[in-house]
Amino acid sequence: MTIPFFVWLIWLPLLAAPPAYLLGRLMPERGISRWAALLALLAAWLPFAQSWRIFLEQGPLAFTLGQVMLRLDGISLLLTAIVLALATLATLFSGYLEAGDGGEEKYYALLLAMSGAMIGLGCAADLFNLWLWFEAMATSSYLLVAFHRERPTALEAGFKYLVQSAAGSVLVLFGIALTLAETGTLNLAEIQTAAAGSGGSPLLLAAGGLFVVGFGVKIALVPLHTWLPDAYSQAPGGASAVLSGVVINAGLVALVRALAGLSGVTESWGILLLGFGALNMLTGNLLALPQKEVKRLLAFSSISHIGFILFGLGIAVYAGEVMGAQGGFFHVLTHGLMKGLAFLAAGALVYALHTAVNDQRPLEISELSGLAWRYPLVAAALTLALLGLGGMPPLAGFMSKFQILLAGMATGQALIIGLVAFAAFNSLLSLTYYIPLVQVIFRREISPEILEGRPLPFTINLPLVLLALAILVIGIWPNLVFGLTNAAGAVVVGN
Repeated sequence: MTIPFFVWLIWLPLLAAPPAYLLGRLMPERGISRWAALLALLAAWLPFAQSWRIFLEQGPLAFTLGQVMLRLDGISLLLTAIVLALATLATLFSGYLEAGDGGEEKYYALLLAMSGAMIGLGCAADLFNLWLWFEAMATSSYLLVAFHRERPTALEAGFKYLVQSAAGSVLVLFGIALTLAETGTLNLAEIQTAAAGSGGSPLLLAAGGLFVVGFGVKIALVPLHTWLPDAYSQAPGGASAVLSGVVINAGLVALVRALAGLSGVTESWGILLLGFGALNMLTGNLLALPQKEVKRLLAFSSISHIGFILFGLGIAVYAGEVMGAQGGFFHVLTHGLMKGLAFLAAGALVYALHTAVNDQRPLEISELSGLAWRYPLVAAALTLALLGLGGMPPLAGFMSKFQILLAGMATGQALIIGLVAFAAFNSLLSLTYYIPLVQVIFRREISPEILEGRPLPFTINLPLVLLALAILVIGIWPNLVFGLTNAAGAVVVGN
């Protein structure tokens, strides 16, 4: 039996997690668990490059072992690229954990396990294995949220995340049971065929509703978003970058996979995506506006950006406009990079201003006054991330939002054109909390916290530079990533 290259994308991080943990326990003073994790993630780029080459030559790749069905398509490749990029940079960034947090071997093992689970989720071709990978991803993310277990706030955030996500997972399992009862199969391709001839089966409609709510918890669909700000603000900086940049998008991929199987049941899935997209855009912006803590502001803004992605996908499903799905997945990529950079920059400042001096307070916006004069590199990176998230040209966020809005206009439908105007308004609304934060960074008055801050090591600065360059380069030359995003969008409309 020949195992395709893409299967190693899943197993390399998963198989490396136990050795990374054990090596860290045996030699804690050498930081060896971080280097083991980094080596495993760098090694995973080799099968990714080979799988991408084969995909370009042959199209989607498949592998079946018993009841386990894996398929590498455009969505899988895009999710894998984001996972590997952010996990690699977060691992490099997180060396500060060795300066006294303790338990870093658990952190790197969980990061590896979560990365492998997310790649497996993206490649799952049947509902049950999709659910298993989803649960593996969720379990590791719970533990990362509560990593600072000595802090009551972290334990509270982890418990809230656990309870709400577990409830969502149970609903997904019920939806899978209904789908199996109606179609007699869990294979997503076979479910799609059966659903097309079901004549609007009530059981499949109910299953779709359960999928929307169950996966919607992980995606932070409003009003299922209440766990998100606590989880993102309490997790370590590197974990926050992966949670906000990839985990939330992995949940979205799971929902897209499940609803694609039920696409023949009803045409209302597109309307549902458009509706949740509009609700998330506005609610996320309104909740972010009054925030005083940096990481909570960034967390709430993720809700709004998920709305933009849902809007793009809704355009594709409702109107059949493939550019909507391509724009939506383009924003999955740009949001992952921009939000990853923003959380890494915030994590760097938490370390420099608080952790390095044994201070466990959250990072307040007011503390960033004069940041540019003491930490110019971090200030530049954070500014690029914030302006990109706000959709300012020529950054990556502008290009992905612009593609979504163009797709909406191309449909020529009054409903969607009205929502395009609503989305454009929300993009401008987001600047009302991004711009003031940028202004604080460039104030002449330097806050006491900045004046007393510790220097940042090279391993923290390097990921910030690489992500900032990526945001700028993709914004100027977006065609560099169209091979990934267009292939992902084509999956949604069945091309």
